[in-house]
Amino acid sequence: MPQDALETILIDEPQPGVARITFNRPDAANALNTRMGEELLEAWNGLIAREDLRCVVLAAAGRHFCAGADLKERNGMSDETWSLQHKVFEAMARAQLAVPVPVIAAVNGAAMGGGCEMTLACDFAYASETARFGLPEVGLGIMPGLGGTQLLRRCAGERRAIELLTTGRPFTAAQALDYGVVNGVTAPEALMETVLAVAAEIAAKAPLSVRALKHVVREAHSLDLVAAMEMELSAYNRLFKTADRREGVASFNEKRAPAFKGE
Repeated sequence: MPQDALETILIDEPQPGVARITFNRPDAANALNTRMGEELLEAWNGLIAREDLRCVVLAAAGRHFCAGADLKERNGMSDETWSLQHKVFEAMARAQLAVPVPVIAAVNGAAMGGGCEMTLACDFAYASETARFGLPEVGLGIMPGLGGTQLLRRCAGERRAIELLTTGRPFTAAQALDYGVVNGVTAPEALMETVLAVAAEIAAKAPLSVRALKHVVREAHSLDLVAAMEMELSAYNRLFKTADRREGVASFNEKRAPAFKGE
């Protein structure tokens, strides 16, 4: 989708190989409406197809990351329309999870409901000190439907996940760090600088290795240890035959920065 056709998100490339998707409904606390779901779905699918991509940053314009689903749009919505909208959101979430390179969230302000779920669907996240999180769907007569129950359990543990999900209780950036929801907490003005520095660090590494690492960590999660180690070994055996592996060893011995090509 051309940039000038986007209504709810922005897409740019702040560094070579690093794409940034920015929620851009600041007047609505970046609440997720149908149009945003459609634009995010197309954006994620476009990034999946990019062989030159090294890392993705998910960010937000304005004071808040994403306040969750747009309840003003949903007010009075028929069951049929609600279901059709959620199918868009489901496809959007699956596409985000399918991005083959690391996706890093830069969370400012509120990340509630679907905003919290999109944070959890990133590979890791950083938050500003003023960020707050929550999955309050239980108070609306529903529950998370974009992977929130499973993704929260995987990072925070079963007991903490059930507590947060069944109370709908919000939690702070410091608590999110303690629970494993985010990897670091920064001053608000340092958030994007911090995330882009990590993205640049990843982008400088061997791209085939980065993709293989994300794939093995994600996909081997449900396997027993022996099968998971076999998956790891299979990826390792593919990588040591690549030109990038030879470049990595050569650059180390020649005391220079490697020039990886993804080959």
